[in-house]
Amino acid sequence: MAAVTAQASVTVFRPCATTKTQFLAGSSVGKLNREVFVRQAASSYKSFKVEAKKGEWLPGLASPDYLAGSLPGDNGFDPLGLAEDPENLKWFVQAELVNGRWAMLGVAGMLLPEVLTSIGLINVPKWYDAGKSEYFASSSTLFVIEFILFHYVEIRRWQDIKNPGSVNQDPIFKSYSLPPNEVGYPGGIFNPLNFAPTPEAKEKEIANGKDFTLETIYFI
Repeated sequence: MAAVTAQASVTVFRPCATTKTQFLAGSSVGKLNREVFVRQAASSYKSFKVEAKKGEWLPGLASPDYLAGSLPGDNGFDPLGLAEDPENLKWFVQAELVNGRWAMLGVAGMLLPEVLTSIGLINVPKWYDAGKSEYFASSSTLFVIEFILFHYVEIRRWQDIKNPGSVNQDPIFKSYSLPPNEVGYPGGIFNPLNFAPTPEAKEKEIANGKDFTLETIYFI
């Protein structure tokens, strides 16, 4: 929020004479081509406040009560009211975060191999032809393996949302565990560069995730 004091004034524009030589030489007079005079009017001062309200995806449109701008990337956009239920809101927050991360990895996975192949460092097919290649197993077998693995990961992620910290301990390798951090920001081996999840960093991650999600749709 900022306080601004305005003083009434009159602005007069007066054309300036510009020669052909000055115009071709790119002189400052030729670029401006006019003089500006500000003449003070009667002494009249008015004070007003300008406040940028977070949580309005469209200026002047009221945001839902459950989206008050406190969440990272929250601009009050929920025209279908999907997040009205607090439990659903928790899930959607984490779903947007994870989907944005997958989108960023997906775009990198589509572009980088193509660039590295074009300069001769590797030799792999383009991402839209990757399914035509032969792998160690059939496509149906790979689909079943991926389904089982992702299903297991998503169940544990849901458990962490319902009961934060309940899945920090590795169920197989008991010597490995995650620090008791905020849901969605596990840290430990998932944060090798030790970036702090500050509010500014969270805002940037959500914004980049949304951009890369749109880019993924564009590629498809």
